[in-house]
Amino acid sequence: MFIVPLLVIVAIAVVVAMIVIGIYNRLVALRQSANQAFADIDVQLRQRQDLIPNLVETVKGYAGHEKGTLEAVIAARNAAASATGVNDKVQAENVLTGALGKLFALSEAYPDLKANTNFVKLQDELSDIENKLAAARRFFNNAVSEFNAAIQQFPAVILAGMFGFTERAFFDVGADRASLNVAPTVKF
Repeated sequence: MFIVPLLVIVAIAVVVAMIVIGIYNRLVALRQSANQAFADIDVQLRQRQDLIPNLVETVKGYAGHEKGTLEAVIAARNAAASATGVNDKVQAENVLTGALGKLFALSEAYPDLKANTNFVKLQDELSDIENKLAAARRFFNNAVSEFNAAIQQFPAVILAGMFGFTERAFFDVGADRASLNVAPTVKF
């Protein structure tokens, strides 16, 4: 007589355990997907940061008296290279993007620099990296969106907090997007 209710309780416990395990494994997989996507962004950022010293050295030969702009690019590059975490990297990369915009604006004022094949090659490489970076950001933001949605859905929302799954931040330029699209001014 006690065997049937005991089997029902065991069966319910097994089903609940399987559901909990399934939810936990799904959240882990989504978190790993977001982590991998961020690692892809990090690779593109490193390539970008590694390219910048060569770009600055090329510009120095033609526009050496533009010391402030060149120093700003190097400082922004160093800050971006040492940034950790999504929010710090976003802020540092936004500053770097602005500094690079000013650097490229210099090429308009120096026709010899604009015609330099090394400069053009470096500019093309940077443009290629920027395109790859944009794609990596989209992939990361999609993975973060899926992860954030998963930890907010029932019944995962109950378990997410218990297992330490918290909402992730997007890699987005946000409010700074408008200022990044404005062409920098060059004054002599």
